Amino acid sequence: MADIPAIDWSVAAEVGRRVVPPGLPLPANQVRELVAGLHWAASRATERVSEVSLLPIAAPAQTVVVDRASWIRSTAAMAGVMLAGIAEEHPPTLARRVGGRFFGAQAGLALAWVSTRILGQFDPFGQPNRLLLVAPNVVAAERMMGVDPADFRLWVCLHEQTHRFQFGAAPWLREHLIGLIGELLIDHEDGQERPGNLEPITAVMSVMEGHADVIMDVAGQGLIGSVESLRRRMEQRRDRGGLDAWLQKLIGLNIKREQYREGAAFCRAVIARAGVPGLNRVFEAPGVLPDLAELRAPERWLRRVGH
Repeated sequence: MADIPAIDWSVAAEVGRRVVPPGLPLPANQVRELVAGLHWAASRATERVSEVSLLPIAAPAQTVVVDRASWIRSTAAMAGVMLAGIAEEHPPTLARRVGGRFFGAQAGLALAWVSTRILGQFDPFGQPNRLLLVAPNVVAAERMMGVDPADFRLWVCLHEQTHRFQFGAAPWLREHLIGLIGELLIDHEDGQERPGNLEPITAVMSVMEGHADVIMDVAGQGLIGSVESLRRRMEQRRDRGGLDAWLQKLIGLNIKREQYREGAAFCRAVIARAGVPGLNRVFEAPGVLPDLAELRAPERWLRRVGH
């Protein structure tokens, strides 16, 4: 039986923390204003997402405003939790432990780069669940795009709080994702271990990210005056070329960008046909989720679920 890839996430956290640039320095009074503004935006976004998404309950979570190094530590810890079950089933050999430090260092470099761009993240794998808002990146993005800070912070929180509602409406989703990741890494077939199928997790993540994008835009209508401008500028930011685009492709973030777009197109098509309640059926059970073919042809999913 072949060893599965190992990553030492403690090494990843340490390497990422050491190499990541801290971001623009801010005076203490601006830091206080930023933290208070993000907490307010997170609270207001919860109310608005509840009204628009029609999902019944948000998963309990703490809102934490973090710097880049703290985001790296949290994300490395989250990855460790997600992969803990696989590690228990496949205890590391000495070679895997040595390799794990090497791959951990590589993961740390990747996390350091991602940490300079990510604005927020809902972590359903920690205890307690947390909504992480990366303060230096929020400031950098709103300055680069030339947008109103209050509008932008609220808009970002609308997206991340939608993820809270997704996990609240689908308490099975956390374990389902862990299972899909395990299947991706280890696919048992005829007693052999082979690389898993990427399509199931791609479909799930596309629905989740697309749903959050659609809800953030709908929720922003009537609440954020510049929502259309924000969407346009965010898409421009995602499409930015040059070295930035090359790095995104290298570590797979270009795939996530396509997940946003394909998932959002699916959600808009379903809402147009079956309304928001019809779309919310994706959170009923794992078997109701669309597969990748249905994601790209929403009418097939609608027929399957009876719309």
